[in-house]
Amino acid sequence: MGYWLTKYTLGMTLKILFRSRAWGVRNVPRRGPVILASNHLSFSDHFFGPLPVPRKVTFLAKSEYFTGRGLKGLISRAFFTGVGQIPVDRAGGPASEQAMRTGLQVLAAGKVLGIYPEGTRSPDGRLYRGKTGVARLAIESGAPVVPCAMIDTFQFQPPGTLWPNPRFRPGVRFGEPLDFSRYHGQEADGQLLRTITDEIMQAIAKLSGQEYVDIDARRAKAELAAGGDGNGRRDQADGQEDGDLRDAAGTDGTA
Repeated sequence: MGYWLTKYTLGMTLKILFRSRAWGVRNVPRRGPVILASNHLSFSDHFFGPLPVPRKVTFLAKSEYFTGRGLKGLISRAFFTGVGQIPVDRAGGPASEQAMRTGLQVLAAGKVLGIYPEGTRSPDGRLYRGKTGVARLAIESGAPVVPCAMIDTFQFQPPGTLWPNPRFRPGVRFGEPLDFSRYHGQEADGQLLRTITDEIMQAIAKLSGQEYVDIDARRAKAELAAGGDGNGRRDQADGQEDGDLRDAAGTDGTA
């Protein structure tokens, strides 16, 4: 009830105010489990991504959104609960596995699960390598993956800014579903998980028109903060991160 109330009050208000756009909504199946795999450019993605979808979209979100204190914490908890987000502990180990289990439970119930495979917002508007958790979810659940591209939300509300720029119209584009059910039972094959994840990310890149950078987004953020260009090469450490389920489920790793 809270989800639909939020969607048809706050959501519709934002749609009218900022003239948001949507393409390819018919590509989202009307019933059965679905994974929406999206790029992540802005905090505003939480609003404008699910808005045109005629089904409830459940995202996995970092637990810090639900544990804040005072008025700010109360507002944050109420908002993220209202927009259908589920808190997950990103501490690693058993908590990481629980995040994956939670996602699979959502899909087993025939619902729509939204994830950001990059694991965090893009620091510069480019598309970064996806975490392989999206592939594992697809293989274990058998759910189709609908690639989803946020359009112009980076310019609409760049990272670190509070107020949106009304000169840009936020949008979302949905691609045709990708079916990986033929790989059922092969979720332990790391190379297969990487291949599937890369296919999903390329589909997102085609929809968004973003430049694709084959490194981890968090590493790129660190490099940019240190004065680099965010184009570091893949190395052994990056490869190890593919198995890190703290981000593999696509939870938002930014504040």
